[in-house]
Amino acid sequence: MRKYIVTFAAAVLIVAGGFWAWGKNQAPAADGGHVEKPPALAQRHSQETPTTVLDGQNDGSASSENNPEQDKDQQPSGSVGGQDKPAKPAKPAADQSTPAKNTNTGAAQNGKPSQNASSDKTPTGGKSASGTGNGSSKTGGKGFTNMYSVEHVVSNPKSIEVLVNKTYRLPEGYVPPDLVYPNVPFIFSEKVDKRKMRREAAAALEKLFAAAKKDGVELAGVSGYRSESRQKTLYNNYVQRDGVKAADTYSARPGHSEHQTGLTIDVSGITGKCAAESCFAGTKEAKWLDKHAHEYGFIIRYPEGKDAITGYKYEPWHLRYVGTRIANEIASRSTTLEQYFGSAVPVSK
Repeated sequence: MRKYIVTFAAAVLIVAGGFWAWGKNQAPAADGGHVEKPPALAQRHSQETPTTVLDGQNDGSASSENNPEQDKDQQPSGSVGGQDKPAKPAKPAADQSTPAKNTNTGAAQNGKPSQNASSDKTPTGGKSASGTGNGSSKTGGKGFTNMYSVEHVVSNPKSIEVLVNKTYRLPEGYVPPDLVYPNVPFIFSEKVDKRKMRREAAAALEKLFAAAKKDGVELAGVSGYRSESRQKTLYNNYVQRDGVKAADTYSARPGHSEHQTGLTIDVSGITGKCAAESCFAGTKEAKWLDKHAHEYGFIIRYPEGKDAITGYKYEPWHLRYVGTRIANEIASRSTTLEQYFGSAVPVSK
């Protein structure tokens, strides 16, 4: 009997222990409903979810760092990364994106100074260093220095009003149109290039010579048109003789000579005495020219006391044709062609 009681008690204990163990295993199922999944897998899933969010944030950050211009190009429009209305679970991510929206706005604002800086350069870029972006350049104004260190090529070499000096040169190899031989006496008999002038200037020169002769003053031509190659030869000879500094005070460098325009001529008395020399200044021919040349459209191109402006010494024999309108105005003001064109000189861009 005792044996049966012990066996029954053992069986009860075994059955009770089984029920207790089963009840313990079923309790988590009532709470979480995920007992079918191993704890390790559930833990791995819970870690992957925030990792995915972080990866998305890292991608956005990397994009901004690797492409800073992208932030400037994309102006804020109420959405970030194309997510106008993020899902509710992603609300924290949307909140984190809000500063990114402000950052983009800041980038656009920060981009403005660089745009302004670029626009500030535009006016400078539209002009040359000498202010010639509009095809003109100031000269003869306050502080103007006529020198070879700043050189511009004139855009209107055929114009009667063209300004040619140390700063403004003719296009390389320029040959003026309509060169003719004026019907006036010269101090030489050969029919060579230096007898030539442009047609309009030649006609005006004939009238000037006739008027002077009528007043008892007989003039003669010394040197008219001169090619660039001829000017180069003359200038180099002067440099060899007197040096560059001295030569630059009385002779133009190639391309910078008014003689190449076909609008200029050196004159003297009919005898050729003091031709192209300083002693010509005291002659009656020089005095007549100083008083009447402008009436026929000519100016004394390099007047006395103006060498700081014209770049050359006084040359009372050097006549330049500019037309009566400009010649009369320059004569009435006792000024120079540089000062007359003090507003602007057309130059090549």
